[in-house]
Amino acid sequence: MNITVIGPGRWGSFIAWYLNEQGHQVTLYGRKGSRHMDTFLRTRTNGLLTLPPSIALTQELTVAMENEYVVISVNAQGLRSLLTEMDKEGLKKKTLILCMKGMEISTGKRLTEVCEEFQEEDTKTAVWLGPGHVQEFYQGIPNCMVIDSKDEETKAFLVEQFSSELIRFYYGTDLVGNEIGGAAKNVMGIAAGMLDGLGRSSLKGALMSRGAREISRFMEASGGNPISAYGLCHLGDYEATVFSKHSHNRQFGEDFVKGKTFDSLAEGYYTVKALLRKAKELGVELPICQGVYDVLFEGMDAKETLQGLFLRSIKEEF
Repeated sequence: MNITVIGPGRWGSFIAWYLNEQGHQVTLYGRKGSRHMDTFLRTRTNGLLTLPPSIALTQELTVAMENEYVVISVNAQGLRSLLTEMDKEGLKKKTLILCMKGMEISTGKRLTEVCEEFQEEDTKTAVWLGPGHVQEFYQGIPNCMVIDSKDEETKAFLVEQFSSELIRFYYGTDLVGNEIGGAAKNVMGIAAGMLDGLGRSSLKGALMSRGAREISRFMEASGGNPISAYGLCHLGDYEATVFSKHSHNRQFGEDFVKGKTFDSLAEGYYTVKALLRKAKELGVELPICQGVYDVLFEGMDAKETLQGLFLRSIKEEF
């Protein structure tokens, strides 16, 4: 396959490396002025992995859009702007594969819903979601992930083409639920980091059980399968998000309550706004997400807010 990967961050660059390892012809695109892309152009390494010469590097979107398959790994709030630029080059007969987790703040839409606004004839959209860290994959530590799409043929083809001993891909059966689960787990990661920073890590058990139940209700109200909250894209991703030292969202939450600066992208910071916007439309309560929002944006005391959430009466658990 001839594949373009858009986004030279840690995930985008790993995807380019991984797909190249599977024998595909890969082009990695990064916009002009991108710090990550500038580093790859100079050294072909970002400190985590090194890109072999067989991976083409470009800062020209026209070149990037020559391939039929386009994997997108950018921040969720930048997707609409990127698609606007891509649309100028033409999206007809393209297959867009979103390897990113989030929801759009301004609309509350899932990311495939944003893509649908730009779809042309024969444009296909899929998502690549699930647990895993670049640092561990690059060391050869395997994991399981999910590919999902409304188009069954596209989904089956991508699972076949992308699977390896390093990543075993499962067929997703609930696009709505899987997208929501992947986005929402980053908010739970921030909550977990806050608990770590407050010395309340033992409450992560309550966070996992109540968090998954909270998001299952949101999935169902959104038209998804509530059981998806307990699959790879949400609960199955908690280990990599709620406990891992590599998780940006967990580290952001810890640093936030400790008053430290965190310079990397933590998608959950933005996703919580989108989740609450959509939850209000649907009439669904998201107490953990609301608590995270109150601490981040309303100046509420983190210890009081989170401890109050998890130590309330067991009768209120579900």
